[in-house]
Amino acid sequence: MIRKLIATTAALYAASLMVTGLSLADENARGRALFDLCAQCHGSAAQGTELYLAPAIAGLDEWYVISQLNVFKSGARGLNYQDVGGMRMHPMSLWLKTDDDVQAIASYVASLPKVNPPTVVHGGNAADGKTLYATCSACHGQAGEGNKSMNSPPLSHMSDWYLVSTLQKFKEGIRGGNPANTNAVLMRGMSNMLTTDQAIKDVVAYISTLK
Repeated sequence: MIRKLIATTAALYAASLMVTGLSLADENARGRALFDLCAQCHGSAAQGTELYLAPAIAGLDEWYVISQLNVFKSGARGLNYQDVGGMRMHPMSLWLKTDDDVQAIASYVASLPKVNPPTVVHGGNAADGKTLYATCSACHGQAGEGNKSMNSPPLSHMSDWYLVSTLQKFKEGIRGGNPANTNAVLMRGMSNMLTTDQAIKDVVAYISTLK
């Protein structure tokens, strides 16, 4: 009797794993199909394209992709006319009609192998940047791995031009000016610790070594 019960339980567990596997496969296929439009700017491997102001997002944490798509959809990000890349993303995010769409595409992006974007920004001093990054690491992690509990995205494997541009936008108030986007408001304040363009280049040069 016990053996029969164990066998039945094992069979049910195996069946549940099969169903889960099929469900994940379906979601991955749906995410891949939805990503076709995103690929026109971010690249087929989500490696990023500076020309289209689209950063590398391959392997970006699922929770962060979801959070950013939602702030774009809500208009908490992407409505400042000085943020051209953000203004492109706002209408694109509206193409994802449901939470399931957002979930599917975020899962697919997260499943992609991380890339090492080419160095575009020159003139930064990684040694000086390491000192500056000490404060950033409290939220973003020693290795730039991010911290979901603090809503801090990973920074490693990110396009250096995008990091420089983003920090400049925070400093200028182009990002972080909408109180509905609380994380961005916090980053606006933190960005002011980087008092010069050289400091921004330095910290990004160090972040680029975190691979």
